[in-house]
Order: sequence, then C-alpha cells, then structure tokens
Amino acid sequence: MRNFAIRVIINAVAIAITASLLNGVHVANNDIGTLLIIGVVFGVVNAIIRPILIFLTCPAVIVSLGLFLLVINGLMLMLTASLIPARLQIDGFGWAVLAGIVMGILGMIMESILKPEDKDKDKRKRNPNVITIDRH
Repeated sequence: MRNFAIRVIINAVAIAITASLLNGVHVANNDIGTLLIIGVVFGVVNAIIRPILIFLTCPAVIVSLGLFLLVINGLMLMLTASLIPARLQIDGFGWAVLAGIVMGILGMIMESILKPEDKDKDKRKRNPNVITIDRH
C-alpha cells in the first residue's frame, strides 16, 4: 500500500510538472486533489492496461528496439485523459507521447530519490532465512 501511495504522489508531481512544461497538456485546476485523482487513475491504467498492451504489441516493441514503448506511454496518457476529461486534457497524440517521455524521465528521477521498496526486500525483512539471488 505504501508503494502505491508513493507512486500516486510521483505520478501527481510528474503530471503537474509536465503540464507546466508542455502547452498541449492541460490540468483543469492545479490543486492537489485533482493531481492526486489523475495520479490514481494513471497508476491504475498503468497497472492494468499497460502490461496487456505490451504483451499484445510485443513484436512491435522488439522490432523497434523498445521505442514503441514511448507510443504505449502516450496511449496510456490519452486513455487517462479520456477517462477523466474534466480534469486532464491532452491536445493530441504527439503531445501525449512527448508528455509520456517527460513523465517517464521525471518518474525515474523521483523514484530514485524516494526509492519505493521492492517485494523481495520486503520478504527478506519478514523472513531473514529466505535466500534470494539478485540477477544484476
């Protein structure tokens, strides 16, 4: 639950910064409630729809050497905007892809700062006798 809350906050901050940087992304009012609602909807869309879409478009992702993931990120933003049009509006698909790039960069930076816990680390805390192998 803590990880979800951190990711919602990261999404909210990333959307706020992206909307202030890009003219094609509009947030209805920049209050914290609206940004948190957008963050929740974007998080749910990314958690449910994005893996299915990546699986279905796997050949395109492989052929493009992963660049098609930028298109998928744009589609997830467009879907989020279509689910809550009163709060988030994106002027076009190009703006959505560009916003996805900006949000991805901001998300990586904020995740490296806030460091949400991974599940394996949580398992080791609960049961120190469990041995896990890191594949880094």
